[in-house]
Amino acid sequence: MFKRLLALLVVVVMSVSLLAGCGGGGNTNTPTNTTGAAESTGATGDTITIGTIQPISGAISAYGTQSRDAIQMAVDEINQKGGVLGKKLKVVVEDDENTPEKTVNAFKKLVTQDKVIGIIGALTSKCSLAITKEAQQRKVIMISPSSTNDTVTDAGDYIFKACYNDSFQGPSVAKFAIETLKAKTAAVMFDNTNDYSVGLKDSFKKKFMELGGTKVVEESYATGDKDFNAQLTKLKASNPDVLFISDYYPTVSLMAKQIRNVGMDKVVLLGGDGWDEITNNAGDEVVGSYYSNHYAPYSDDKEVKDFVSKYQTKFNVVPNALAALAYDSTYILADAIQKAGSTDPEKIKAAMLETNKKFVTGSIKFDPNTRVPIKAITMVKIEKDSSGKLIAAFGGTINPQ
Repeated sequence: MFKRLLALLVVVVMSVSLLAGCGGGGNTNTPTNTTGAAESTGATGDTITIGTIQPISGAISAYGTQSRDAIQMAVDEINQKGGVLGKKLKVVVEDDENTPEKTVNAFKKLVTQDKVIGIIGALTSKCSLAITKEAQQRKVIMISPSSTNDTVTDAGDYIFKACYNDSFQGPSVAKFAIETLKAKTAAVMFDNTNDYSVGLKDSFKKKFMELGGTKVVEESYATGDKDFNAQLTKLKASNPDVLFISDYYPTVSLMAKQIRNVGMDKVVLLGGDGWDEITNNAGDEVVGSYYSNHYAPYSDDKEVKDFVSKYQTKFNVVPNALAALAYDSTYILADAIQKAGSTDPEKIKAAMLETNKKFVTGSIKFDPNTRVPIKAITMVKIEKDSSGKLIAAFGGTINPQ
């Protein structure tokens, strides 16, 4: 009996020793946080893992696929130059189909399973807003390339964006309408079920009247609507100088045809960055229209030309603005990790705020209170090139006021 007890005691002692050596709570060099990530989160061996949430499928998949490709291109370039902190950078891609519920699921997977140290995304405002509070609570660095709704960064200091706010974008288009197009009256079409559309409409309308516009009439619709003739007929009666359509390119492309069909032939169509990709989805009915954007792919700017050349060579398509923003977001996050010298989210967050550099979409320096970049807006004019193809030509710049 004594020998059996002695043997059992030896086994127990050996088991405890093995558990301690395997990290079963015995590694005192890795600080933990019950509400956030550990120092080592996202960094395993020779790899640092980041995540991205994009609408790879669905109505605006052109945004998601190009953004995904731009992020991967940036990651490849960074790795070719030695990576980050001497490690290879890896990106895990999740498709949310531009659905907030799926964005939440994607976020949880990236954080709990993939253990990412930061997330690039989500793409649209409604999807980003679905995860910002969770990202802040878990202390996960999140940088949205393109969610322009003003409230996206309100959840806290772990939330950043690479794009400007709608409160700057809408007024900039209004200023362009008043000062450049000499418009006096305006009409607005917007999706009353979409935060992006409503926010952009409100800021445009307010600034247009402040700058001397005499009248703004508006009509609304809901996501998924296809027939806008009733609303457009009402707007036509007001005989507006410009018509601001606050929505994404699929809806704008469909609506533009109906605008011309109801007899609004002379009105100048205006829009925001959601119009990007419209040159690949619409026809002559949008020639002469303008929209605000984060860059113009046909610009003579060196950073823009280099990016477009590399992207076009690799993917055989001219990159849209959201691809450029996603590319910049990747470099902003990677630069911050390198500057922090750590994968500690607190240190990365501090390094992000020190960003002050020229990127593809302009010189970016974050407002320390909002974590939104202070940068200029590009106005794009839709024209035809010599072959008759629609292009997004450079139409001017509007600087922060």
